Amino acid sequence: MARNDRERFAKEPKDDLIKKTVSVNRVTKVVQGGRNMRFSALVVVGDGKGRVGAGMGKAAEVPDAIEKATKAATKAIFTVATVGTTIPHSTTGIFGRGRVIMLPAPEGTGVIAGGAVRLVLEVSGIADIRTKSIGTNNPINSVKATIAGLKSLRTAETVAKVRGKTVEEIID
Repeated sequence: MARNDRERFAKEPKDDLIKKTVSVNRVTKVVQGGRNMRFSALVVVGDGKGRVGAGMGKAAEVPDAIEKATKAATKAIFTVATVGTTIPHSTTGIFGRGRVIMLPAPEGTGVIAGGAVRLVLEVSGIADIRTKSIGTNNPINSVKATIAGLKSLRTAETVAKVRGKTVEEIID
């Protein structure tokens, strides 16, 4: 193995991220010389332990678009507040006309969600949740609404710390 090859392989990130492609769309821009075809990809990335991110990428070829979207998703990773295998409280994520209602579920329920919402929840590591998507079923808006809902989650410990109280005072 050449020296350049060793350096290149050493710099590759060794991560345990789960990558799921939600959708790939062909987009067209009409220019003076004709139509300019490109591909837009939406990718969700997570570690299955409470961290998730979503990103979009656009390129002339599908693999390049997916690679760009994966890079954007890894930059946008955040930690989701969880209680065991579910979420701490019910929440509604809103983006555009898309609304995703997320409800905590008892252990063993599984992920009750459809389409793009299911992919986000699976890569985030949430195992028990009930969801309802209202409004649009557009994958981009559904993913962004789900991400917005997950970002709004807070545990009782976090709220107590912000308010300067104990967890018992918050719950009662």
